[in-house]
Amino acid sequence: MNALPAESLAAGRGPPSTEIGPDTVVLFFGNDWFAENRTSSHHLARQLARRFRVFYFECPGWRAPRGSGRDLKKVVVKLWRFVSGTRTVERGIRLRTLVQIPFHRFALVRWANRQVVRAAVRWLTWREQVRGAVAWFHVPHVPFLVGRLGERIAVYYCIDDYAAYPGVDPGTVRAMDEETTRRADVVFVASETLVRAKREWNPRTCVSPHGVEFEHFARAQDPALPVPDDVRDLRGPVVGFFGLVEQFIDLDLIGWLAGERPDWQFVLIGRVAVPAAALPRRANVHFLGKRPYESLPGYAKRFDACLIPYRPGDWSFHANPIKLREYLAAGKPVVATATPQAEKFADVVEVARTRGEFLSALDRVLGQPPSAEAVARRMRRVADSSWDARATAVVGELRTVVEAKAERRAAHLQTPR
Repeated sequence: MNALPAESLAAGRGPPSTEIGPDTVVLFFGNDWFAENRTSSHHLARQLARRFRVFYFECPGWRAPRGSGRDLKKVVVKLWRFVSGTRTVERGIRLRTLVQIPFHRFALVRWANRQVVRAAVRWLTWREQVRGAVAWFHVPHVPFLVGRLGERIAVYYCIDDYAAYPGVDPGTVRAMDEETTRRADVVFVASETLVRAKREWNPRTCVSPHGVEFEHFARAQDPALPVPDDVRDLRGPVVGFFGLVEQFIDLDLIGWLAGERPDWQFVLIGRVAVPAAALPRRANVHFLGKRPYESLPGYAKRFDACLIPYRPGDWSFHANPIKLREYLAAGKPVVATATPQAEKFADVVEVARTRGEFLSALDRVLGQPPSAEAVARRMRRVADSSWDARATAVVGELRTVVEAKAERRAAHLQTPR
């Protein structure tokens, strides 16, 4: 399936509409701008800011706080950002933090949240004199705003099966996701596995796979790039991972692999969001925690192979991991849990269904001397998958939808009454 159906691209419908141009304002509703991981929300907002004016609304998470020190700190920080108002975080991006009471399963709480969020958004749009914006929803939990902001087009960019996330109320999140899908003028999904369900609710659904900052991760092949101190002196092959260490990561698999190959080093970079008791305790398994995005190519340079060790389930079935493209852009061998997205890259990725297959695949890729041809083949596979290319295709589709809405509106006005 093409990323965006050829028949729906603006290039296939004559000259693109000028209604979405440099003066367009995008009201972008995304996740935490300062989150540990750089997600599609951040990448696409930055791309849109190169084309339009962007007001980025940080939306609160849908998971209720657990009472941990980290959660309480986040609540305090979000409240401070909320009262601090709107500020510029990057060229073309103005940030506004929204707050909600996180207990979404209660009707009274949902009602109160709607009032607070609506007031904050309407105040900003009034003060900034925003008219006819593009309303972009990268999260599903503000469906009451879709179509209610005077926007010329409402976009829902859905990257996951959100109801399958750990720690959320599945019924509530699923209802939010469905309402956002139905209300939007156009829906983009990051994985083909989400298309069928979304098209039942909204026929204007397109596939827009994740992209990659290719040049950034290709630096892993630069001989002059330094390797970070905390991995430079590790002995033996290094099997690496970067991303959030959550419940959907198969830590039991990592522990088993480390036990089978004690001379290998397993390095996991990213915030650990599971209890300490769930982590494998082996001398050759290293949880390094958060590292700056800018440093990841240096770590990838030290990796001899990269892992995507998802647990099988609904979430991993729909996942379209950005890290897969980042590993390939770095030219590194990849071994991944068998998922529909991993299967699409089976020509350059080792796909494993069992522990034994994972181990055999790692034995194969680590047992072969590095090959310049294999590195180039992996990098070529994602070289045309930049976030800029993804944004260009999406904006072309938006112009088509806006044009079609304008034609329908004109036809309606001409209809005799």
